[in-house]
Amino acid sequence: MSDFRVPENFLWGGAIAASQADGAYNQGGKGLDTQDLRYFDAAWTKEERAMYQNRRMNDAKFQKALTDLDLVHYPFRWGIDFYHTYKEDIRLFHELGIKVLRTSINWARIYPNGDDETPNEEGIQFYKDLFGECKKYGIKVFATILHYNIPVHLVLEYGGWKNRKTVDFYVRYAKTLFENLGDLVDYWLPFNEFNAGRFNPYNGVCLVEDQEENYVNAIFQCLHHQFIANALTVKLGHEMLPGSMIGGMIARFTTYPATCHPDDVMQMILDDQYSNWFYLDVMARGSYPAYMDRYFEKEKIQIQKEQGDDELLKENTIDFTAFSYYFSQVSTTKQGWEKTSGNLIMANKNPYLETSEWGWQKDPTGLRITLNQIYDRYQLPVFVAENGLGAKDVLEEDGSIHDPYRIEYLKAHIQQMKEAVIDGVDLIGYTMWGFIDIVSCGPMEMSKRYGVIYVDQDDEGKGSRKRLKKDSFYWYQKCMESNGEELS
Repeated sequence: MSDFRVPENFLWGGAIAASQADGAYNQGGKGLDTQDLRYFDAAWTKEERAMYQNRRMNDAKFQKALTDLDLVHYPFRWGIDFYHTYKEDIRLFHELGIKVLRTSINWARIYPNGDDETPNEEGIQFYKDLFGECKKYGIKVFATILHYNIPVHLVLEYGGWKNRKTVDFYVRYAKTLFENLGDLVDYWLPFNEFNAGRFNPYNGVCLVEDQEENYVNAIFQCLHHQFIANALTVKLGHEMLPGSMIGGMIARFTTYPATCHPDDVMQMILDDQYSNWFYLDVMARGSYPAYMDRYFEKEKIQIQKEQGDDELLKENTIDFTAFSYYFSQVSTTKQGWEKTSGNLIMANKNPYLETSEWGWQKDPTGLRITLNQIYDRYQLPVFVAENGLGAKDVLEEDGSIHDPYRIEYLKAHIQQMKEAVIDGVDLIGYTMWGFIDIVSCGPMEMSKRYGVIYVDQDDEGKGSRKRLKKDSFYWYQKCMESNGEELS
């Protein structure tokens, strides 16, 4: 067992998202998307940043953003200008040694309004060029079809994912991608972090809370439409691109009982079901689980289905599972348990774990636990689609960036990932999140950096945007060159 190695074809790589990296929000024929409307003020205190991160979008902010031409306070409009720098960046990714790039396609760049009769050819060409550049360097492409943001017009005209018509528009968009990019993409992911629709509804299903009469019911109706869109995309992809690999992803909130009290253990099971398993159960097993029937009855949630929906879900399940993993949490029935921050959520704090400066708890063993749980449950290949540490990095006068904390984080998690492979998990890839600094999704900061590549840009978008190698760049390079054997 000591001679066990990660498979030679293992896909080491990095992940970013179009809305956080690309910029050029009004160039190349792109329409306005829902992430373009998120407001941020660099003058906010740390407490204010945390508050606004977890505050849902409201109608007043949404309406103001529609006509606001301000760039400084809408960081997703400028990202790191990847739209213009991708050739130089991919050359640097090649030097780093990644085997796969996970990035997303912006729906509003392909169909600016979402319901357009014909696609934007300039947008299609951009992704052909981007993915073609990856192929030039032998880098595989893991494409996320929807990473939170949809064209704003679909929200204004149809109510977004509440409306069944949005499913049709999405499938047409997916078909366009398969037709034009099918020979350039190796792995497809219809939706990023599917459960985000519940834990952060504006990002996940693009709902504005105070526009809804029954907010929770609207969330689950949106999620049902996304499940249908996912199944139709799997069906279409398998028809158009035989042998294609199409996956399903959640944000994994690994959960432990706070104590061994049976009530806490039961609460952990329920939290796991409602926050995690429900979404993969539908996509991988092909049906709504019975525990959700009980939940819907208790919460008086009524989902409108069309004839044939259940059969569609059953017949078009995913080819692999994927998840983001950053932290774990605990479940308890006790009131007043200390809270801490997490991936777009507030979580119950585990007293046995250290936290990052953003309050996220570091739990490498939780990654091994998650990998075993997911593989045992679904018996499908698994992809770690996101994992990384957000931290404040210091650019030294000589241009160096020393980030031993990030190296330690990645090392510990990769070690546990390797243990999971020895456990028998069919793990096919690992794409560390934000391997080049991008605008952080939750707090909308540049100062919360995840990358092994530094981007010289501050929270207001100011700076040279020069790319610089952190110490972690060279560490991750050695890790990938050695197929995970060199971790010192």
